[in-house]
Amino acid sequence: MYRFLLTPRWWGINVFVVLAIPFCVFMGSWQLGRFEDRVQGHKDASAQSTANEKAAPRPLDSLLPVDQKTSGKRATATGHYGRQLLVPGRELDGRTGFYVVTLLRTDGSAGPGGGDGKALPVVRGWMPGAASAAKAPAAPKGEVTVTGALQASESPGSNGASAAGGLPTGQLGAISAASLVNLVPYDVYDAWITLDTADAGMTAVPATAPQGSGLDLKAFQNLGYTGEWFVFAGFVVFMWFRLLRREAEFTRDAMLGLTDSPTETTQEQEQAPEPSPEASPRG
Repeated sequence: MYRFLLTPRWWGINVFVVLAIPFCVFMGSWQLGRFEDRVQGHKDASAQSTANEKAAPRPLDSLLPVDQKTSGKRATATGHYGRQLLVPGRELDGRTGFYVVTLLRTDGSAGPGGGDGKALPVVRGWMPGAASAAKAPAAPKGEVTVTGALQASESPGSNGASAAGGLPTGQLGAISAASLVNLVPYDVYDAWITLDTADAGMTAVPATAPQGSGLDLKAFQNLGYTGEWFVFAGFVVFMWFRLLRREAEFTRDAMLGLTDSPTETTQEQEQAPEPSPEASPRG
C-alpha cells in the first residue's frame, strides 16, 4: 500500500523534507545561540559595571581604544578646559535636558592622564530644560585632573544621540570625534568621559553600557526567529504526515474498488475521445 513512496513525486517530497527539517533546526538553534549570547553579554556588562565602580581609575591612554572591555572603566586625564558645547534633548530620571560638554586640552607633561595635546570631551553634568549657554556653569580655570567613566564615541540614533542636523551654534547632537572635527581646530579623542561627580549646579550623567551588550530589541528578535524556525520544522513534519495519510487512504480505497486508482484515471483521460469540430457549438 505504501509503494507510492517509491514514485518520483514522493522521492521529491521526501528529499525536500529530509533537507528542510535539519535546516530549520539548525537555523533555530543558531538564533537561540545568538539570543543566549546577548543574555550572557548583558550579564557580563552588569557585572563589569559593578566592578568598574569599585576599581581604581587608570590613565586615559592605557584604556584606549575604547572597546567592550574598557567601556565604562574609570579614567583620569589632566589638562586645561577649552571650548564648551551643549548636547540638547538628553533624558535623565524621566526629564529632558541637556549635557554640558567641555573639551579638555590634555598636555604632554607627566601626570595622571598624560596626553599628547589632543582634546578629550568631558561631560561635566546634565541640566534640565532647553539647552542654554547662559545656564551652563563655566568650566574651572587652570590645570585640572578629571576622573570619570570612559565612553565610546556616540553614533547618531544611539543612546539618545540625535541624528538631526541644523542645531544652533554651540550645540551638537552626538558626542563623537566625527561630530567635533569641524567645530574645533585641534584633534579630538575618539572617546569621552562622564565625571563621577558633576560640577556645581549639575547632575552627574551615568555611564551607559557598551552597544550590543544589553537585552535590546535585536535580542528578542533572535528569540522570535528561534520560535519561527522550530515552528517551520514542525509544520514540514505535519504536512508530510498529512500527505502520507491522504495518499495511503486514497490507495487503500482504490484497492478496495471504492475509487479509481490513479493509473486507471489517467488511462481513462487518455482514451477519452476528443470532441470533433462539427460537434462544437457554433456562435
